[in-house]
Amino acid sequence: MKPAQRSMLSLPVLVAVYLALGSWMAAGADTQVTAPVQNGVPPLEAAIQKEVAKVESAAAQAEHGLPQAAVPVLNKLGRLPITNSMVVSWIVAVGLIVFAQVATRKMQRIPAGAQNFWEWLVESLHNFLEGIMGRHLVNRTFWYFATVFIFIIAANWVGLIPGVGTIGWGEKGPEGFKVEEPLFRGANADLNLTLAMALVFMACWLVWSLREVGLLGFGKELFAPKGDTTGFLKVLMVVVFLAAGGIEVISILFRPVSLSFRLYGNIFAGETMLETMSKLVPGFGWLLPIPFYFLELLVGLVQALVFMLLTAVFTLLMCQHAGGEHTAAHD
Repeated sequence: MKPAQRSMLSLPVLVAVYLALGSWMAAGADTQVTAPVQNGVPPLEAAIQKEVAKVESAAAQAEHGLPQAAVPVLNKLGRLPITNSMVVSWIVAVGLIVFAQVATRKMQRIPAGAQNFWEWLVESLHNFLEGIMGRHLVNRTFWYFATVFIFIIAANWVGLIPGVGTIGWGEKGPEGFKVEEPLFRGANADLNLTLAMALVFMACWLVWSLREVGLLGFGKELFAPKGDTTGFLKVLMVVVFLAAGGIEVISILFRPVSLSFRLYGNIFAGETMLETMSKLVPGFGWLLPIPFYFLELLVGLVQALVFMLLTAVFTLLMCQHAGGEHTAAHD
């Protein structure tokens, strides 16, 4: 089956790009930058300010157990920190690649088992996106959208497995053992990975747009006036669409930010909520989070759909005219 085979072939490549880019950004984020001491500040006052900052940081960690940044859990390879979110993302990637290989290793005319599930998933996504983007665009871009949806939903749901965020290194306190450096952390609860996925999409979006409409058509889509006008009205429309094009350029530049922070914020908030529920009533930490686990299963599915649909719509808005003309010509 063509869509299933294309998705299977693109899965290892695209996931490897995500992991490499996310790891590179994690290495940059892990680099400590020491601010110079301002002239005129006494050493004693500087030391006091440093201790106050430590106390505030410790208090914030005591109140919010899940740190906002991923924690390095393995020895560094040069400047590359192996964080707990990277470990989970590698586990998810390897699991998906192995499952895709097993499901499509011996393709049968009448599918069954893993092949049946994989073909159902890929074909359902293909038909769903074809109804939104059209056959032409889907045939060219489906490899990306199927991969990103499957990877995000798998990473979201793996992050809900008991032990993720609760197994690791810590110390025993008055309220019991507290994990300060978890071995595992939800992959999409790390901004480095979500930003890497958003940047990869923007690179793909630029390539797709230039391939479909060309450089001149790309500029026309952003700045050219729409509709047939004459005289003064045409001049006015040119000015209006130039201004609107400038606003559109700004919105395009902010797309990676909105895509990455939306996914990261929802997954991080969900994990924080589950941890809060587990510590809300002593002795019932195993019971209170259960209803919220079902909620987070739904949130994981919705966020994967939202990321895929937003990227698909962004692609359609730029490429729909060329795609419509191409499809009409072949029909």
